[in-house]
Amino acid sequence: MEINLVPENLRRLEIPSRVEIVYGHSQLPLVKISTPWSTAEIYLHGAHVTGFQKNGEPPLIFVSEKSHYAAGKPIRGGVPVCYPWFGNRDGEPSHGFVRLAEWQLVKTAVALDGTVTAQFALPKISGRAAWQNLRTEFVVTVGETLQMELVAINEACGETVDIENCLHTYFHVADIGAVTLTGLEEASFDDFAFGAGGKRSPAESAPLSITQETNRVYPNNTAAVEIRDEKLKRIIRVEKINSNSTVVWNPWTTQKMPEDWGTNEHLYMVCVESGNVKQDKLSLAPGKATLLKVVISTKPLK
Repeated sequence: MEINLVPENLRRLEIPSRVEIVYGHSQLPLVKISTPWSTAEIYLHGAHVTGFQKNGEPPLIFVSEKSHYAAGKPIRGGVPVCYPWFGNRDGEPSHGFVRLAEWQLVKTAVALDGTVTAQFALPKISGRAAWQNLRTEFVVTVGETLQMELVAINEACGETVDIENCLHTYFHVADIGAVTLTGLEEASFDDFAFGAGGKRSPAESAPLSITQETNRVYPNNTAAVEIRDEKLKRIIRVEKINSNSTVVWNPWTTQKMPEDWGTNEHLYMVCVESGNVKQDKLSLAPGKATLLKVVISTKPLK
């Protein structure tokens, strides 16, 4: 039997009882993190967080049971890194090419308080000349919370680069019919659900319940969002820094989905995405950097 050994350059980044590097689905390199409060999993393919679970709680992150784990295909669920563009682009991968790339794990560390940090770097990708001057890093800190930081630095001498960034987080819920979202009650949104065509809709002045296909972009919005799950008796709080866009998405049964999505999986997930997309895109001048930060926490719903 052939045994695949993790390369030494990755093995040296392991930390006993805290960071382990293994081969996951389809033999893709996987970083497994354990802390006194929680566990997490991150694939080098796409620098893709596929798991975060606090001790004694159900999983916080949702991944489709039909997801591909293969080169050239995105993982369906978890936290896709959407960058340097968001959405569709003619002749290009949806939501950018970086979620199809194999990132480099460059550093791991344990803080004095027990939190664990893993730092990833996006390698230069051939055929992507327009983006070669962008240096991109993704830092995941695991502890009582899940903290994610996407850093982009324009190293060009004289050219401004327009980018979009988004951490497209799929959250696990027990039953979408028993879930409400708070924090967006006073925000207008652009509606991209079936037939809406991106129409601007006024604030609804009430918590959001998901009862049909939902695809909303809340522009110019920096508010935290809470996912209130009545069946799990849990509140998931999504806080963000340097994010002017919030996206809420559930495909329901009306949005045509690829083969890597189960028929009824919409019942057990909701996406609350943090970033800067569409009219909130960023113009990164030479020598300038941008940091998108998201902190995800939980508390009991009483």
